[in-house]
Amino acid sequence: MLVLAQASAWAQFRIEVTGVGLTQVPLAIVAFKGEDRVTQKVSAIVLADLERSGQFRGIETAGFLMDETTRPDFSVWRQKNSDALVAGSITRLADGKYDVRVHLWDVVRGQDQGAWSNAVVAADLRLAAHRIADFVYEKLTGDKGIFSTRIAYVTKRGQNYNLWVADADGESAQSALNSAEPIISPAWSPGGNRLAYVSFEARKPTIYVHEVATGKRRLVANFKGSNSAPAWSPDGRFLAVTLSRDGGSQLYLLDLSAPGSEPRRLTQSSSIDTEPIFTADGQSILFVSDRGGSPQIYRVPVSGGSPERVTFSGTYNISPALSPDGRWLAFISRISGAFKLQVMEMASGTVTPITDTSADEKPSFSPNGKMLIYATQQDGKEALMTTTLDGKIKARLAGQTGDIREPNWGPFQK
Repeated sequence: MLVLAQASAWAQFRIEVTGVGLTQVPLAIVAFKGEDRVTQKVSAIVLADLERSGQFRGIETAGFLMDETTRPDFSVWRQKNSDALVAGSITRLADGKYDVRVHLWDVVRGQDQGAWSNAVVAADLRLAAHRIADFVYEKLTGDKGIFSTRIAYVTKRGQNYNLWVADADGESAQSALNSAEPIISPAWSPGGNRLAYVSFEARKPTIYVHEVATGKRRLVANFKGSNSAPAWSPDGRFLAVTLSRDGGSQLYLLDLSAPGSEPRRLTQSSSIDTEPIFTADGQSILFVSDRGGSPQIYRVPVSGGSPERVTFSGTYNISPALSPDGRWLAFISRISGAFKLQVMEMASGTVTPITDTSADEKPSFSPNGKMLIYATQQDGKEALMTTTLDGKIKARLAGQTGDIREPNWGPFQK
């Protein structure tokens, strides 16, 4: 049973895509036949998803009438400089569901690129749009689409904190937890069915694991002092956490399959070690430490050993996020007093600045590794942003009211 509360209007987002990529595919999406009779403009959601990826730009299609059964006149679409074409229909069935069908065409080659169809209830029309975008994205790029995945984030409105679960475009937000005390550091489990987070409801930071579908949650770290910064192992069995139970903040490993077992200490230093994340193979952990005099990112084997420094550009680097393939490291740097998102290629150490804002926080990679979500401030307001890894295409997911922070991008849905 789903026990998430539907979001109120202030938690909704508006999408503003800015920037120009170098290799955007011109794509025509004709308004789907019958979508004027349903609550969601499915074709517009599909286009917004694809444009937000930075790899596509929409071609004007006003005045065209067609559906998935129409064989297009490719010469017309070539004249409009479109490389690909999507057409479809939405039909109400006798049982009240909607039959959603689309067809994808390669305009340049004049070839059929395949079809997608599904029967959904009205409440799932937006999800169907995201899955269509996934289908088109994968067909045209060869990479798996991330539009039907979910994000988690935290809002603060007055003295009220809310942990939200939403579509990857920020819409359809549902409240997983409401609290008068702060909620921080939400982290999706590898299976996408649980969230770990830090709650201050006990008037100190403790760590919970929360079943998203049922609302059932379990307190997993309530040791003396601070319990913070949970990060899942790739197999979902362990959480790397920061505990101050033995003095300073150090990294520990919690075995979730053995409740009540003693945490295993991973680092031994007089410095602050925090913000752990696992590498994709589960063999190493990246973390932030000031052991060198200022915060930098280090790596340590899960089996134990001496940490090695990973970041060398600048004097203050925090909040590491690693792409699923391990190629890219995103982090926040303090540069001349401003906090900015940067991306480093792990093999070369080359660092690329991504933003022109000055209060960036908490980057998180999309599950296909092609995009990032992060929190920032724009025009004096808190906002969530997505960006391509080169920073050329950004989309603002801006809340109408309340501070928005702590985003985390969930895995592919299984």
